[in-house]
Amino acid sequence: MTQDHLDTQLTHLGENRAAHKGAVVPPIFQNSLFTFESWDAIDSAFDDRIKNPIYSRGTNPTVRLVEDKLAAMAGGEMARLFASGMAAISSAILHCIGPGDHVVTIRNVYGPTQNLLSRYLVEKMGISVTFVSGEDPAEWEAAITDRTRLFYLESPSSAVFSLQDIPAVAAIAKAHGIRTILDNTWATPVFQKPLAMGIDLEVHSASKYLGGHSDFVAGAIVGSEADLRSIALREYELLGGKMAPFEAWLMLRSFRTMTMRMRQHRENARVVAEWLETHPRVRRVRWPGLASFPQAELARRQMTGFSGLMGFTLDTDDLAAIKRFFDALRLFLRGVSWGGHESLIYAPAISYLKELTPERFAALGISAGDMRISVGLEDPRDLLADLEQAFAAMG
Repeated sequence: MTQDHLDTQLTHLGENRAAHKGAVVPPIFQNSLFTFESWDAIDSAFDDRIKNPIYSRGTNPTVRLVEDKLAAMAGGEMARLFASGMAAISSAILHCIGPGDHVVTIRNVYGPTQNLLSRYLVEKMGISVTFVSGEDPAEWEAAITDRTRLFYLESPSSAVFSLQDIPAVAAIAKAHGIRTILDNTWATPVFQKPLAMGIDLEVHSASKYLGGHSDFVAGAIVGSEADLRSIALREYELLGGKMAPFEAWLMLRSFRTMTMRMRQHRENARVVAEWLETHPRVRRVRWPGLASFPQAELARRQMTGFSGLMGFTLDTDDLAAIKRFFDALRLFLRGVSWGGHESLIYAPAISYLKELTPERFAALGISAGDMRISVGLEDPRDLLADLEQAFAAMG
């Protein structure tokens, strides 16, 4: 069967329906262990614990099916699913570094990732970290020391949605023998292929667009078979951040509509972003799909589309007015996540002021008036009406 195109792969790749009595939806292997007929059978299974299911902390057929589809979607040799995005991110980073190593990453990296790098691993492993804006490849090269082992990218970045020139940064890293990880949660493999641009490991908070329905928490790493086999036998098994079969089955469900959902998120976001850009109560809009976006040319070069997460800045610094706008929304639900079918709003300052030092927060270039919205799958006309009445409530 020809499976050259993404939509076809997400529906058919790896699905042995004949083995499951023709079931159009694969069964869930909701079990903790797998039994064997003999000593020799289980002994043989232990020869490859990744390929052969023995215990679901290591390999489970439901999880493995979804991993195979994700690897194909991202253009990787292998993928591994985790219990959360941070389990995947932590495992990928630990795979690449050791005690005393140096990491270069962007200033606007995801808050928990920043805490992991700048606090936890500094205290536990004595690593050092250099933060750069990331927009100029020369910054990355200038930050290299004799202990630099990892470049950690996130393009677009959290809160401000700035981009990194992925091929250029990857080339610098390869020239210096440095590993690279890129968080591709925002764009997804539907719209951006970091591995094809030279990145070693692609990580995801799979709770977002890979899930798309706000009904499970998960993470993922995609990359070479050599890297992923090492991660599977070390960080995955030993730290225990395994993906549950039911959550994997829900992700399989989500993959059926992945490309269609992403196209609709993109179209709805375009309508909302262009409308916000002309609104008198908005100072600026941050969405890489806008022609006015400072890195629009790079965005078009690196991505084939744009997801529904964006930021905008209200035209006031009055906290009372900002809260009136925030609380007046009816269709945009207030919550910390994004990437689901529903539209959401969040003010990054709420958590960043708790997670980061005042100095680190100031360096991010955001304020209390910066809003982050995840444009869902509702009719965009209703979303614009909701935003308009919330602007009116500001006074």
